[in-house]
Amino acid sequence: MGSIRGSLSFLIAGAAMLTLLAAAGLLFAVRTSDFAVERLTVSQRRLDLLAEASGRLTDYAFAAIDSAQAAAPSRLRLTALKSQIDSVLNSAGTDPWQGETVPGRNEPPERMLALLRADVASLDAAIAGGLEQADTAARSDTIRGALNGFGLSAGPRLSALVEAERQAVKLAREDIARTSQRLTIAAIAAAVLAILTAILLHQRITRPLLRRIGAIDDAAIAIGRGKLDTRLDIGARDELGLLVARFNRMAASLARREHKLSLDRAALERTVAERTADLTTANERLAGIDRSRRRFFADVSHELRTPLTVVLGECDIALRAPSIAPEEVRTTFAIIRQRAFRLHRRVEDMLRVARSESGEITLDFRRVDLARLLADTVESYAPMARRHQLEITLALPEAPGDVVADADWIRQVVEGLIDNAIRHAKGATRIAVLLEDAPDVASIFVSDDGCGIPTQQRERVFERFVSRDGGASSGFGIGLALAQWVIARHHGSIVIASDPKIERGTRVAITLPRAAEGNTHTGFAL
Repeated sequence: MGSIRGSLSFLIAGAAMLTLLAAAGLLFAVRTSDFAVERLTVSQRRLDLLAEASGRLTDYAFAAIDSAQAAAPSRLRLTALKSQIDSVLNSAGTDPWQGETVPGRNEPPERMLALLRADVASLDAAIAGGLEQADTAARSDTIRGALNGFGLSAGPRLSALVEAERQAVKLAREDIARTSQRLTIAAIAAAVLAILTAILLHQRITRPLLRRIGAIDDAAIAIGRGKLDTRLDIGARDELGLLVARFNRMAASLARREHKLSLDRAALERTVAERTADLTTANERLAGIDRSRRRFFADVSHELRTPLTVVLGECDIALRAPSIAPEEVRTTFAIIRQRAFRLHRRVEDMLRVARSESGEITLDFRRVDLARLLADTVESYAPMARRHQLEITLALPEAPGDVVADADWIRQVVEGLIDNAIRHAKGATRIAVLLEDAPDVASIFVSDDGCGIPTQQRERVFERFVSRDGGASSGFGIGLALAQWVIARHHGSIVIASDPKIERGTRVAITLPRAAEGNTHTGFAL
């Protein structure tokens, strides 16, 4: 059985072999180039040193002639030039020489350079002896003779060394050119070999693999489109062949599951149809219950409205009667009438909710004088507060402004807070109502000095059916949950706050904006 793993291993081994051959060729080329460049550099440097030595010797000869013709000869300049010549010749001998002998001389270059140093030393000694002569003409003749002798002896050696280094530079450059040509040919050959190898590997390994992988991809796309009867030819018995066999088994399994899902889908549709019928029946039953609820609200509202109408009529008759003398009795009847009228309004609200399809309460926004509303509310609760031995006070700003709100609902909220304080504030001695003005909002504070509400229960008092002491509420009242809803519909807020002036009791803060955003029709389930 052929193996994809083996083919890939062969591919990797071939690539590694090509890489190693390329690296070895590159290393050989680099070393050859380095050697040729080093030879060229050494020869060029020695050629420059020999040229410099020739120039220094010329300067030395001119300096010797000038000293010979001078009235008082001096060796200072000659000594300095001699030191420079020695330094240059010594530097020229530090690098290794290219050949064993100098061409045309059959002498080692080291020996010729040593003889050149000896000639320079002899010349310097001869010139030193000539400068000691007193006669100028004799000095000049002696020095010229020494220079001529040096030229005959050292000139050919220096010329031979220079020519030898020129030949070495030429040979080094030719070696570099040949090396470059060989590297170019080798690079072209390596590139051609790499291309041919890549083509061969692609034809033998990569292309068949890609063809089979493409077939698998096409089959997967077909299955994704729902053609679950798609199958592939296994072909070669290798890793990819095993993958194709598993792919075919997967396709068969998917076809079986699809058939089972079709059966399950049909059963589910039957079940959904049955449940839908059950839900329709349940909805019809709930609709009947809702109709019964609406009838109940209508009946209760009717039963409450009838006696309230009688009470209002009796109060009107009593107030019109001239025989009622005590003003307190008249005031009491006025309060009774006011309360009955408000209860009548609430019953009308219940009746509207019962008759409406949406079950919503409608708020009537108008411009309201909060100061007057609070004064009427406090005045109406003063007798009740006195009966409970409580003092109720009202603090208003000097020039209070108006707000746009539903006056009746705001009054109900404040009355509910005062009523809660009277009935639930154990140990309280006073109830304070405060109105504060600001440019954009008006704030109402209702506080008492009673037992207060524990911190952990302050959030729960705004839940439905929860009273101030944490238990279930009783009786018909506005409730803090409905109060919170009313204030929220006014785009305001109601919170349980602490009174900074007292250490105990409860303080409820209501904040209302100056301008409302129009009538609000939002439901509150009763």
